[in-house]
Amino acid sequence: MSRRQLAGLGLVFTLGTTPVAAFAADLTLFHTWSNESEMAALNTIVKAFEAKGNTIKAASVPHETAGESPLVSLFVAKTPPNLFIAADAGFFRDLKKKGQDYNVGPLFDQIGATKAFPETVLKAITIDGEVVKVPTAVHIDGMVYYNKKVAEAAGVDPAKWKSLDDMWADQKKVTEKGMTFIAIGGNTFQAGYTFHALLAAVAGPDIYNRFYAGKPDKTVFDEKGVRDTIEQFRKIANQADPGWVNRAWNDTTNTVINGTALLQIHGDWMKGQWKANKKELGVDFGCINIPGTKALSVTVDSFGLLGGVDDATAKAEADFAATVVDPKVNAQFAFYKGSSPVRLDVPTDKLDACNTLVLDSLKKPGFSVENPFYIGDGDWINSVWNTMYTFQGDTKMSTDDAIAMLKKEYAAVFK
Repeated sequence: MSRRQLAGLGLVFTLGTTPVAAFAADLTLFHTWSNESEMAALNTIVKAFEAKGNTIKAASVPHETAGESPLVSLFVAKTPPNLFIAADAGFFRDLKKKGQDYNVGPLFDQIGATKAFPETVLKAITIDGEVVKVPTAVHIDGMVYYNKKVAEAAGVDPAKWKSLDDMWADQKKVTEKGMTFIAIGGNTFQAGYTFHALLAAVAGPDIYNRFYAGKPDKTVFDEKGVRDTIEQFRKIANQADPGWVNRAWNDTTNTVINGTALLQIHGDWMKGQWKANKKELGVDFGCINIPGTKALSVTVDSFGLLGGVDDATAKAEADFAATVVDPKVNAQFAFYKGSSPVRLDVPTDKLDACNTLVLDSLKKPGFSVENPFYIGDGDWINSVWNTMYTFQGDTKMSTDDAIAMLKKEYAAVFK
């Protein structure tokens, strides 16, 4: 695949290549990372892979783009990448139908990785009984990361919040100091993730799964848990400062880092942004689960591999998969990405209190749910994103209006 072919689809190249041995395959990589922490993390994998005599050409589309349409476009154009970030189970099922799937289960068994994956990870990378994803990171889709100095200046301690009521009770103390209580970004990606993280936290696993899994249960829209979630979403959206429109998640994180806002509720990849700015956990910032949370929505970032290729390329793809899940490489990746490792046997020298919080939370039975893209319909998820972003931007919309719009979108998707 040429750079011209990829550039023609509006993709931006982010990594170069290095000289390699003549026998090495030339692989292409599609990903959805773009900011400093994400690229630092990705480069730990690329450098380790290229050190073995391989080479990669990489292209990216920021993950603020809804769904996986840019990746799908590459396959439709018959210029598929060898390696790609993908979540939607339906996408992998389509690959299998086309003979382009790659079952990495036997490889992981052979190198001893399978037995080192926690149940949450193994479940996320398995589709219809086959391991078809290469896990890179464990993330909680909605956590609270806060500026400790802002908290001290306002006289609040987020670590003591036991419920969302406790959190909101401290809002006035922060705003009276001239600081934003909750930093808000402005795109469908952030609105969508905030909503489903809140749905898990506020409504719990049963309602969450009825809302997202397979064909959603249309009676779920009338549940109190859904209404309560939308009302909490509105309260959070109302904290927006004048610069929220079109602001990316990492720029939103920066408003917390620079002390103009107390906290952000978003994926725990926020930690990578704090570390990229040389901030220290426990000194400059802290992390907690959404107060009073009933369940955590979990993302296992993963690569897919292109099957149906020649032996040399397939071998290089397998080498890439083994590199990604190597304990040392994965620990380094997690350090820069702000994630938690996908293996239980990684070196612990780079793990911190936020990693401990994540890993301890995932040990609790029934306390986690899967990211919507692992269990739901992609069109439905994108419709939810658009609905909640519309709701976020239109302060005249009521909870009833949002529920009515969700019902209308449901009817359109599931005809």
